[in-house]
Amino acid sequence: MLSEGVLIKGHCFMQFIRGAFKFRGACNAIYSLDDDQAVNGVVTHSSGNHAAALALAAKLRGIPAYIVIPKNAPKCKVENVKRYGGQVIWSEPSMHSREDTANKVLQDTGAVLIHPYNDGRIISGQGTISLELLEQASEIDTLIVPISGGGLISGVALAAKAINPAIRILAAEPMGADDAFQSKVNGRITKLSEVNTIADGLRAFLGDLTWPIVRDLVDDVIVVDDKEIIQAMRLCYEILKIAVEPSGAIGLAAVLSDSFQKNPAYNECNHIGIVISGGNVDLGVLWNSLDN
Repeated sequence: MLSEGVLIKGHCFMQFIRGAFKFRGACNAIYSLDDDQAVNGVVTHSSGNHAAALALAAKLRGIPAYIVIPKNAPKCKVENVKRYGGQVIWSEPSMHSREDTANKVLQDTGAVLIHPYNDGRIISGQGTISLELLEQASEIDTLIVPISGGGLISGVALAAKAINPAIRILAAEPMGADDAFQSKVNGRITKLSEVNTIADGLRAFLGDLTWPIVRDLVDDVIVVDDKEIIQAMRLCYEILKIAVEPSGAIGLAAVLSDSFQKNPAYNECNHIGIVISGGNVDLGVLWNSLDN
């Protein structure tokens, strides 16, 4: 859903698109399966939002959804998966454990794997964000998008650049999980030995499908710290009146950061679209973060 534009710091007009983007990719993936593929259901691994989206999309099609979730996932996101009828399978909080557990479920069930981001069907579905946003606000010259595994920004970048090759695509990434920034610097996929950020939805690493798109179509990566993310969340609640989780608020944090505001390369960013997506907040963690 596209919100009304707002003026930030007097120099840029911004449009926000909000609502859960994960459902776009999940629906595209689920409904791309033929009946023979879908009969045994689908499996994925996710810390929350993709898991819930896939569970709901599978429920709508009437097929099982096996959802591998790390044990440290926010409780509210796990409850969403259960609410939508997904069958929760726990893994340890590491990508290796998530993938290994998902592979075991595949062998046991014969389900189809729907990767949370490194999947062409998922990427294509997320690209509908650009179609919707630029249809309603064609004057946008810059898009700022959260980045994690790269499914969202890959879809957004592909669609947006097809519509307007001159549009600028900027990724917003937490300092404690800045693998995309490091990958761009190094010219290759760079994985971190550990990640540490309040933005639990942005802890994944780029995949072999998403990395080339990020490498070639994402113009820059803006890195912000957790304090900046929390401040942006607070603005979203107090001014925009929208519930947003840390991963969703990071685009606003990026455009308000000194890295953006004081960089002359961005002086010509006059009409900025920010993807603010994801409102599944562990309120206990949020209040503690605000207090600290």
